[in-house]
Amino acid sequence: MKISKRIYIGLLVASLAMIALIFFGVYNLVRFQEYPLFRTITIGLASLFLCGFVLVAAGIAALVLTILREKNSPTFEGCMRMATTFLFPIAVNLGKLFGIDRERVWASFIEVNNYLVRTRRNLAVKGRLVILAPHCLQESNCPVKITTDINNCRRCGKCDICGLLELADKYGVTLRVATGGTLARKIIGETRPQGVVAIACERDLSLGIQDANHLPVMGVLNQRPYGPCQDTRVDLSRVEEALMTMLGGG
Repeated sequence: MKISKRIYIGLLVASLAMIALIFFGVYNLVRFQEYPLFRTITIGLASLFLCGFVLVAAGIAALVLTILREKNSPTFEGCMRMATTFLFPIAVNLGKLFGIDRERVWASFIEVNNYLVRTRRNLAVKGRLVILAPHCLQESNCPVKITTDINNCRRCGKCDICGLLELADKYGVTLRVATGGTLARKIIGETRPQGVVAIACERDLSLGIQDANHLPVMGVLNQRPYGPCQDTRVDLSRVEEALMTMLGGG
């Protein structure tokens, strides 16, 4: 299912507008207080807010321009990260108020993130790129433990771990399997990659991308024919496309 990037961008703008309205409403209530010290503190906080507001607004504008121009803006990457980090939870909750399912908002955020990554080139070299896969991709009845050592996989072909191993061999990248966010962060800390191709559900992917922050991450949504966290699948062609993008060939 195609998810529009406009959902997340629109919610970012709406979140910023809502914060501005709330702030100016509160500011107008307190700015006429008779205590000089109180007014000085209020003006100081208002100045800090305006500085932050301008930076976040610049980040959203840079985000939109990057998408429209299909060209990366390195100068504004910090502002874009600030806007996304600060407004992401607000946008998700605001989407809920507007009747937009959280999964759609998360998926739209992932689309925006992937698009921004595609505007950059040669993000990683072979050996410094990691495919991070969820444990639920492994066939549920498989007795082999692959979270400690992926080479334990027998490549029987009953699940997509086998296909991911073949892609890892083909492109000379590392494949690791994680049981959750804590282990995923540990893997990234140990491998210190230049980039990550992450496979997960909407929630885990969006939160993982947020955690990585400065690290370029291409997200690939898994497929859940039997429900969440059990015998999930992944479109291997999309994983390969993400690998080629990260390695500069896509």
